[in-house]
Amino acid sequence: MQNPYIAAAVDFTQDAGKLNPALHSSNSCPPLYGRGFAANNVMDELFKQMNFHSSRNHDWALWNSGQRMVDTHFIFPLMHLDPQDEKNYYFCPTDAIIKICREKAGMNVFYRLGTSIEHNPDDQHFNTLVPEDFDKYAEVLAGIVRHYTRGWANGFEYKDMIYWEIWNEPDLPYKMWCGTEEEFIRLYVTVLKRLKNEFPELKIGGPACCVLKMDFVHQLLDACKAAGIAPDFFSWHKYTSDADALIAEPAMIRKLLDEKGFTKTETCINEWHYLISWDGVQSSASTDMRRRAMEGVCGLHGIDSGCFNLAVLSGWQYEPLDSGFYYGAAPFNVWGFYDEFRKLSKNFYSMVLFGKFLQECEQKVAVQRFYKTVYAVAAHGKDGKSASMLITDYQGANPTLEIEVKGMENAKNIYAVILDKDRDIIPVPVVWRNNRLLLNKGAHGSASFYVTFEF
Repeated sequence: MQNPYIAAAVDFTQDAGKLNPALHSSNSCPPLYGRGFAANNVMDELFKQMNFHSSRNHDWALWNSGQRMVDTHFIFPLMHLDPQDEKNYYFCPTDAIIKICREKAGMNVFYRLGTSIEHNPDDQHFNTLVPEDFDKYAEVLAGIVRHYTRGWANGFEYKDMIYWEIWNEPDLPYKMWCGTEEEFIRLYVTVLKRLKNEFPELKIGGPACCVLKMDFVHQLLDACKAAGIAPDFFSWHKYTSDADALIAEPAMIRKLLDEKGFTKTETCINEWHYLISWDGVQSSASTDMRRRAMEGVCGLHGIDSGCFNLAVLSGWQYEPLDSGFYYGAAPFNVWGFYDEFRKLSKNFYSMVLFGKFLQECEQKVAVQRFYKTVYAVAAHGKDGKSASMLITDYQGANPTLEIEVKGMENAKNIYAVILDKDRDIIPVPVVWRNNRLLLNKGAHGSASFYVTFEF
């Protein structure tokens, strides 16, 4: 019978495969504007500290004001022109920010084809309209892909820029798609077939579902199967404060894809974020609603959010998810890494901790959870002389966590840092005896520990 005081168990003698760095990706990168200011050098370094694998470029146009970038209507604004003529495309600012993302922040680029979101009344949408000619629209998208992967139109041959997503949230009416579901499915299949025909070496997929509306998902996958074409990845989004629900979704989608015969189609959650309620998040919220949504331990920038991030990232390492992109979009908005007062938030420090874990470790080991609020991931160090584990208590009531650890009996040094409501990655003492590690939170609530063993 398991000791009731043991919160989790980590077994460093039981291999569990390699860590997947692609699960630690983002929807943000350093901005293009103001590159002449010293503050941008700071921003570049902050992104390096978070050590994201890749960045999805959806919504980049919204937080780089005045720049015609990324979105299809900015790159190819006049749809009556010839998509085979490179003079009809405008790539310059998109080229520039992709270079910043790659060279200054060290992230690969996951490219969303289509448009950013339009938060307008239902009768005032301009970029989420149904294209008049699906085949011509597909040719325009082929020109964009060709520019960044084949060097076309004085472009680039980015060998690691392999993920290309068709649209974003087509199941969000008007704000992201003004047509019917049937119209979008027809567009999706048309574009998928066209791009896979010219770029078989790339991974083309989508559609970045806003929610998992299963009738729509089934119809989309069935249409692909009927057309004889398989998406290389299926992507969707989730905003929630239920860590277990978010961790569990990849297995459900993996099962569905396999049942449909798409066994090679990857799973991709490319927008996710801690969220209790949309009240207070939207720009129309009152001051009081905004304060309740953003401030305090359970606010969008608080410690519950930071520990939620680490709980999810830890859990996903043991689930059938191929890539994950945190919606840390735009450094200075509600989803960014700074709070309302331009102070680095708990979300930033949580991403630094996980980035550090991936930088130092590679081969993960088995973990077991015994407390519902406790999440763990552990791995051997790349240097062959250390091992590390992340232990996260998300909204837990116990002030002390006891972790059973196997395989570290010969450790010479053990040290830990904590992230909690008052401390941002600060060293803390640990108690180690009889293969038990005691981690003192000092109070109830959310906290994360990064523990390193040296031998």
